[in-house]
Amino acid sequence: MTEDQRSDEVRAERLMRMGQPPRNRKELLRKTLWIGVWLVFLSSPARDLASGRHTTGGTVAGWLGLASFVAVYLSLVFRNIGRPYTQRFVTGILVALAGLATLLNLTLGAEHWLGLFVYVSVACGATLPLRAAYWAIPATAAVMALVGFQGDAMDTVEGLLLLVVLIGYAMTGVGQLVRTTIELRKARATVAQLAANEERLRLARDLHDLLGHSLSLITLKSELAGRMLPDHPEKAAQQVADIERVSRQALVDVREAVTGYRRPRLSAELAGAQVALTAAGVTADIPSEPDLTGVAEESESVLAWALREAVTNVVRHSGAGRCAVQVLQRQTLDGPMLELSVEDDGSGGAGNGPGNGLTGLTERLEKVGGTLEAGRVRHGFRLVARVPVGAVAHVGSGA
Repeated sequence: MTEDQRSDEVRAERLMRMGQPPRNRKELLRKTLWIGVWLVFLSSPARDLASGRHTTGGTVAGWLGLASFVAVYLSLVFRNIGRPYTQRFVTGILVALAGLATLLNLTLGAEHWLGLFVYVSVACGATLPLRAAYWAIPATAAVMALVGFQGDAMDTVEGLLLLVVLIGYAMTGVGQLVRTTIELRKARATVAQLAANEERLRLARDLHDLLGHSLSLITLKSELAGRMLPDHPEKAAQQVADIERVSRQALVDVREAVTGYRRPRLSAELAGAQVALTAAGVTADIPSEPDLTGVAEESESVLAWALREAVTNVVRHSGAGRCAVQVLQRQTLDGPMLELSVEDDGSGGAGNGPGNGLTGLTERLEKVGGTLEAGRVRHGFRLVARVPVGAVAHVGSGA
């Protein structure tokens, strides 16, 4: 699993995605609670119905009307769950919402019910295109003023008129932010796809350049060996030896090419660690440009793997609130070393013993003459990886 995928998983667990419908019950509950807070402005109509000043039939009709208004309003709020509404259908619901608000005000008294137009303005700002919302919000305020004048509630109109206009236009800004976020997310996915396609094309070009000549030469020598085999076995054997040499060299070239694509860079891993930790809600203290003077590419690659493993453990297992990364060159008894330190303040760690990740890192570091230290510290967990500055010191015959 890549760092981007791990970051997406953590972000999905901790954050509510802007502009997208909830994907599980937890996110649905969170969104419902957030919207429910703003329904407190319906307390005035509810108190009016509970006051007893209406007849029994009027009270029942009022509660049904208020419930219908809330249901229509919430249907707009949750319009993207399931099959999204078309813009024409949204416009129809807005008209129904405004009509229901007008009807309730005219029949039950505008003094306590004018606040419904606040929700109409919010719905217009959040769901309509900008050009339409710029006209719909003032129109909502005008309708509220007319209804208030008809119901002799001009004092209430004066208190709500500015609120209806401002909150409606504020919601147009929120809606535009949501739309921009969705477009940016789509653009990011497109850029990532294009980058992946470009990388595949580049790898294909490199492999073609590496193997085209070698495979052509192998084909030619195979044909020569086939023609020489009956009458000149010695020359045919020479051609076969050349084929073996060329094929071995081609295999080496392919391995080097693939290794180059797979080799991580420390600067890229630092940037990825910043993104992953921030997405996980961990305060990250990460250097921007480490000093890699005199550090071999293989040693840098091993440190990059160590950083990736450490950050993955912090995000998945530590429960940390802060993580500090340092990359320093130090003078030790074994000579100059480049040291990578990753320390967090979490309660997790490596458990009772080193896991597969730390064991693999230790083996990687040993191949380049480096060392690994990992364990609990006073306020968390700390991993320190060191590699020599200078030529790579291969250890063991398997290096």
